[in-house]
Amino acid sequence: MSSYQQLVPAAAPARRRAYPSDLTDLQWSVLEPLLRARDPRGPGRPATVDLREVVNALLYIKQAGCPWRYLPHDLPPRSTVHYYFAQWTADGTLAEVLRHLRERVRRATGRTAHPTARALDSQTAIPTWC
Repeated sequence: MSSYQQLVPAAAPARRRAYPSDLTDLQWSVLEPLLRARDPRGPGRPATVDLREVVNALLYIKQAGCPWRYLPHDLPPRSTVHYYFAQWTADGTLAEVLRHLRERVRRATGRTAHPTARALDSQTAIPTWC
């Protein structure tokens, strides 16, 4: 005879202690729509990784200046973080995020979204004899 066992939902995983490089809730609220909009909806298994943690791992690597293999164990695996970094670089997501953030900062300071002047350094100009 079988007995009735009440199913209890698992408790939410405990949040890890934050690193100084982690995103704040406000920062994530700005980035999340930009990253979710680029998330592919094609065939295959749906993603289960927390994109905020992927971004936190990328920021940790950037701030600490450490190699991929030194990524702490409480962040997503380095292969996962590197996969998203490569995808976002290849499909233009990172460039789009930077463009959006630059325009947002310019508007917040009362400037036009796009710069109207440019500077050209003579060291970067291509010589005519090339």
